[in-house]
Amino acid sequence: ATAGIRRNGSAALDLAWVAAGRFDGFWERNLQSWDIAAGIVLVREAGGMISELDGGDVLQTGSILAANVDLHPKLEKQIRHAGSFGKAASV
Repeated sequence: ATAGIRRNGSAALDLAWVAAGRFDGFWERNLQSWDIAAGIVLVREAGGMISELDGGDVLQTGSILAANVDLHPKLEKQIRHAGSFGKAASV
């Protein structure tokens, strides 16, 4: 089951909510490093995973996928399967 897709317009807040467990995951492309740097620290400190959708450096490309350790590979697989690389959302 899913609660839907939500996007509030703030990558920093979305990542904080992933770290806090309010969001299951977050993905987006073309962000600025200052919009995601602190959120990356929060997610990692909370035990979550951060990756770049194309395998590069998240802070350089601005493409990010964040989720808990169990959900991250599943979410990555679904995003790749759906071809949703260019679309932004929080789940």
